[in-house]
Amino acid sequence: MKNEKINPIISLDYPDPDVIRVGDTYYMVSTTMHFFPCCEILRSYDLVNWEHAVYVCDTLDNTPAQRLEEGNIYGQGMWAACIRYNNGKYYVCFSCNDTHKTYLYTTEDIYGKWEKSTIEGFYHDCSLLFDDDGRVYIVYGNREIWLTELSDDLSAPKKNGLHRRIVFDKDNKVLGYEGSHIYKINGRYYVFFIHSRPDRWLRCEACFSSDSLEGEFTGGDCLEDTMGYCGQGVAQGGIVDTPDGKWYAILFQDRGAVGRIPVLIPVSWDNDRPIFGENGKIPESFEIPTAKAGYCYAPLTSSDDFKGEKLSPCWQFNHQPDKEYYSLNPQKGCYRITSGRLCSDILHAKNTLTQRMTYPRCTAIVTINTKGLKNGETYKFLVRYTKSGRLSPTKYSGTISVKVYYKPIPKPTAAKNSIKLTWEAVPEAEKYAIYKYVDGKAVKLTETKKLSVKIGKLIPDTEYKYIVRTYVDGKWTTMLKSDIVTVKTTAE
Repeated sequence: MKNEKINPIISLDYPDPDVIRVGDTYYMVSTTMHFFPCCEILRSYDLVNWEHAVYVCDTLDNTPAQRLEEGNIYGQGMWAACIRYNNGKYYVCFSCNDTHKTYLYTTEDIYGKWEKSTIEGFYHDCSLLFDDDGRVYIVYGNREIWLTELSDDLSAPKKNGLHRRIVFDKDNKVLGYEGSHIYKINGRYYVFFIHSRPDRWLRCEACFSSDSLEGEFTGGDCLEDTMGYCGQGVAQGGIVDTPDGKWYAILFQDRGAVGRIPVLIPVSWDNDRPIFGENGKIPESFEIPTAKAGYCYAPLTSSDDFKGEKLSPCWQFNHQPDKEYYSLNPQKGCYRITSGRLCSDILHAKNTLTQRMTYPRCTAIVTINTKGLKNGETYKFLVRYTKSGRLSPTKYSGTISVKVYYKPIPKPTAAKNSIKLTWEAVPEAEKYAIYKYVDGKAVKLTETKKLSVKIGKLIPDTEYKYIVRTYVDGKWTTMLKSDIVTVKTTAE
């Protein structure tokens, strides 16, 4: 099937993607840094449409920094995960930039429980290779790319195993090779990297290959394309084949404040050399795998009425949450959040919920229960975004100031020729005004300091509309149509 204008396939921040296929299902993993639960895996049946599948882990090492108690892990956490499937088992491997450890999670059921272990050493932007002879290798590094054979249980480098530098780009002062992805295809070994042009900032994708892990890896750039967007190159990610033998790559492109978004690229082969796109560029439209007939994908961002038994997978916490200070009430449809302490900045507030922003623009509406806020006081709310693992600067000009004014909610009691309105006291209110709403206009009837008013000389069996306003902090509260109370006099 050929689609019109395919990219970006996801207009959300899913950086450093890696992708595999198991049967007719594709799985993609990406970087989640300081967000929890972490290491999200997405699912697709056509490489274009994606939905949430599972989070690999709810927590990492439960460190004080991960809990926002002693420092933080902004721009750190888990980076550039590798996902593989071998002999009936799923593997996810990544390094963590605050603990300086390399983690390995495994499971036989991708939607079930993942077992956590570590690999001795720190392997930046690592990728696993399960070779045909049962030996396992990890490729990693920045500028200097290393290949290391692992022990049978994948817990450490294998004693006297293969360990060698396969590619280096140490003289590149802008960005040397990193973001490794290794594959064995038709008996030949391929390693893909991201790096920048050495003369200026521009991400490029490179590929080196060899017919032996002990042999020389040769190659160079295989893609240099910005898709016409702000000089931002497309690079770093995995490649995958379809059941009918076609090949594709999923790489990322930096789109500013929204983050790094995935891009799908057709891959062809010229003998043993991979060709990304067409004539060195990413085409706007091309053949994609056949979609699963009638399948409807769940959205990766969505509204939430908080009436579920658990939070939607669209949500992630900024750092590891503290369950003592947040709660979900499905009956009332609300999420209650506190930080458990007074914080000088939102950067240090626990239990902050986040969703990814959508490119090129998006809108968020939050309904806040103001019960308990002091009448007439001003409260400030702040909206911030994350770019490349860093929050946008705090600026007072970016805050939203809200002055809270509570309104009375009158309860009507109807008689034949009169209506009585009664309401509870509004804190700090000096007086109340009662209006009759007729033909789209509010007509003032009276003012009072009491908590009720009786309106007489009315016509039996007739509908009337009223609004009660509050005078507080030297001004009257606004009138909205939602404030109107409708009541009908009795017939007898």
